[in-house]
Amino acid sequence: MKKRYVVVGLGNRCGLFLDGILQYREEADLVGLCDKNAGRLALKMAWAQEKGFVCKGYTDSQFDAMIKEVKPDVVLVSTMDSTHHEYVCRAMELGCDVVTEKPMTTDIKKCKQIFEMQNKTGKSCRVTFNYRYAPARTQLKQILMDGVIGEVLSVDFSWMLNTSHGADYFRRWHRNKQNSGGLMVHKATHHFDLMNWWLDSTPQKVFAQGSRRFYTPERGDALGLTKRTDRCFTCPEQKQCAFYFDISKAKFHREAFLECEKYDGYHRDQCLFSSNIDIEDIMNVAVTYQNGVQMSYSLNAFCGWEGYQMAFNGTKGRLEHKCQESVYVSGEGKVEGAILENSTYTRVYPIKADPYDVKIWEAKGGHGGGDILLQKDLFSSTKDADPYSLRANHISGAKSILTGIAANISMQENRVVSIGEFGLPIQ
Repeated sequence: MKKRYVVVGLGNRCGLFLDGILQYREEADLVGLCDKNAGRLALKMAWAQEKGFVCKGYTDSQFDAMIKEVKPDVVLVSTMDSTHHEYVCRAMELGCDVVTEKPMTTDIKKCKQIFEMQNKTGKSCRVTFNYRYAPARTQLKQILMDGVIGEVLSVDFSWMLNTSHGADYFRRWHRNKQNSGGLMVHKATHHFDLMNWWLDSTPQKVFAQGSRRFYTPERGDALGLTKRTDRCFTCPEQKQCAFYFDISKAKFHREAFLECEKYDGYHRDQCLFSSNIDIEDIMNVAVTYQNGVQMSYSLNAFCGWEGYQMAFNGTKGRLEHKCQESVYVSGEGKVEGAILENSTYTRVYPIKADPYDVKIWEAKGGHGGGDILLQKDLFSSTKDADPYSLRANHISGAKSILTGIAANISMQENRVVSIGEFGLPIQ
């Protein structure tokens, strides 16, 4: 019998779920779609009908009715980050398992609500950490498990967002921490989850510094954009601004956002030099883990290239990994986070021996090939063995956001934050 799915939240991020169900439709059935924006709901309903799904559409206020009427086995959540907990908790309360986009939620209070509801109902909550599934990242897990560099003592980890992808966070709802938790939660949840998973440990203490230095009103003034308005579509500085984003150009952006503004008033193309932004574009974090490992992490959202570089320092040597990814704007139809050929390497530097390169486990597709493998794991009834512990539950989801939440507190209060302060059962 096919497993029954509904999706709530039909913006950029639902594509992973819808494409996965379509790919495994012999085993998975889409029976419901839900969104607060009537226009986007109509668009996705038309898509579902075109693909042959017998599917019903509901507004966000009809979520309970959807669950009761179409009786899904699993609710797939891809709404705004700050609302994930609402649908995760209510779905479990109504008897459904849940799969949610990352981050699982955005603050401790909401995280505790998810834990309490999961404990009360016994239903499962999975978080879609597609970066774990990327073969190049899984290979690092294998190298560390094999003890090639001995016991890991410290890590240097830098993530770069370029001025295409990075700038886009400052146009959308992500620009306000009340919606996204800032890049420390929304974006870095990927990175902190990878580190928790690679090290097989839990963050213990966090100290962070951050600021907004690039996407600022002062920079807009310095660029001569003195007549700019609150959004690109109506801005008289379109021809002069190197960061101009034409929301009418790409079919998805035009249909899903520009033509749907009349339903909720949301602008997908807000000015990234606005004074209304309250997230950082420069972040530096020091993390101590329970196993004693110390990590130095940085995230910059205005770099000349997209990707990351990192190094594990161990008792037997050093493991370095660099990955350059494709340039994209979320939702524009390009392969998201695809690894660029000839731009990635993994290298081992043994102590008192010659360094050597490791042949990368290669893959095609979004997020370094992780999307395809995650979709199979989510929607195929044939479950492969999981020797690398790729499947992430609500505990992993919590661990991934705790570093970012602690970093936000640390930046605000200028102090070291202990994860133990939060009182979550994450061991």
